[in-house]
Amino acid sequence: MSEHYRDLIAWQKAKRLALDVYRCTRKFPRDEIYGLTSQMRRAAVSVPSNIAEGKGRYSQKELVHFLYLARGSLLELETQLSIARDLEYIDQPAFEILESETEEVGRILNGLINRFQVQRVS
Repeated sequence: MSEHYRDLIAWQKAKRLALDVYRCTRKFPRDEIYGLTSQMRRAAVSVPSNIAEGKGRYSQKELVHFLYLARGSLLELETQLSIARDLEYIDQPAFEILESETEEVGRILNGLINRFQVQRVS
């Protein structure tokens, strides 16, 4: 478990997703600044933040816990993206790009969770 959190592909891609969510939500209506805009940004930032925090913990059990938290935030974000699309705050092409990014981060997180749970049990 010696690699730094910044070396994790999951963290790198989650950070990129967070930046893309920030860019996308700049175009949302002003009356959403404390609503959907804020919720999406918090959920998006929570994903790489939880990966980093988990990596900084002292045990694989704690790392897995924070990876699950990151996964939960990612699922929140997926739901919020869907709502934003349905409200026509995001056009379909932009939604598909962000959806693809969330799916990729989700697959990577699931792989990490499985990897570290197996190591913990062994």
